[in-house]
Amino acid sequence: MNLAIEPTDAYPPANRYARCIELSQRIRWDIDRDVIRGRRFDFGHDFLPEGLARVAGLDFLASDERRLLTQVQGRTYANMFGLVERFIGAKMLEQAQGHALGDQVAAEALVRFIDEELKHQELFRRVESLIAEGMPDGYRFRAQPNAVAKAVLAASTWAVLALTCHIELFTQAHYRESLESERALSPLFKDVFLYHWREESQHAILDELEWRREDAALGQSERDRGVDDFIMLVKSVDGILRAQAAADAEYFQIACSRVFPATQRTRLAESLLAAYRWQYILSGASEARFRKILGSLATAHQLRRIENALAPLAD
Repeated sequence: MNLAIEPTDAYPPANRYARCIELSQRIRWDIDRDVIRGRRFDFGHDFLPEGLARVAGLDFLASDERRLLTQVQGRTYANMFGLVERFIGAKMLEQAQGHALGDQVAAEALVRFIDEELKHQELFRRVESLIAEGMPDGYRFRAQPNAVAKAVLAASTWAVLALTCHIELFTQAHYRESLESERALSPLFKDVFLYHWREESQHAILDELEWRREDAALGQSERDRGVDDFIMLVKSVDGILRAQAAADAEYFQIACSRVFPATQRTRLAESLLAAYRWQYILSGASEARFRKILGSLATAHQLRRIENALAPLAD
């Protein structure tokens, strides 16, 4: 099954939303029947591959501790997707209303998008519950989905759609480039993101369509505000990552049942933050399709502003 992201110019404009409906109908899946299938997580496997977890450089950890760290990161990875899909679903509900008395095909495509995002949130709640069964108490996911959603949705539509497109394109890249080919991962964890990837493939198409539709209605000053808001949202995401990296470093030490020297604790916290910045910000910013879309909408000056805002996160 070929589910690679198709650029929106692969079909005439009138057919783009219809193509997403076709894909949605063809690949529809059920959480219990298709994904979980009565299974539990096998904690003898890694959850995230090295390309995302970036634990190999922590040479003071034993192999079982590095595996545990991929599991802690995998738990946060699932919770982060549950978090962002709260505001993505809410934003697409607004976008669907804009089509409700007009293009009914576009409205249906977005309603399907919303339905799938609600299902994904339920999937990730189930994942959290299943992972909690096999890991020590004390894990905390710091961000509150509703509070984050309210803050994100207060930004301009251009910025929210830019962030949404960024997220759903890096979701695709993570699966294709890291998860798909890694045979040593937990089979259930890998399947969760296989099925997630299958539905997110058409979501990324809809993100681009809606972002371009919004952009076409804006003047230069409004687009400038969108760029400002997008930079603000990325910085807010980084704040979430800082808090979660600190919480996960603390939890990992509890789960390991040993005290690490101060220098190792510092390296652990720095490694987690760097991995999270790569996973949720930098991998999306460097994704070729995102860069092409952004480059077609923003001016050279606006692109430099975004690049300058991202540069410190890569240090």
